[in-house]
Amino acid sequence: MIIVDNVVRNGAVADPASTDPAVLGVRRFHQLLAAEQRVSATTIQTVGSKGYDGFTLALVIADP
Repeated sequence: MIIVDNVVRNGAVADPASTDPAVLGVRRFHQLLAAEQRVSATTIQTVGSKGYDGFTLALVIADP
C-alpha cells in the first residue's frame, strides 16, 4: 500500500495551464502510477477548513 498526501494542490492539478512544479510533479506521479500494471490506485479529494486537498491510495499487487 502506498499513500500519498497533498495530491490535489488546492485544485490546481485540474488546471491544464498550471506550470507550478509541485502540480507538474503530482501529474507525473499519477502518470507513472497509471503506467504500472501492478498498481491499482485512486485519488480522493477532501474539502475542509484548509480548502481543497486530497490523497492517493495505491495498492501494489504482488506478482503471481
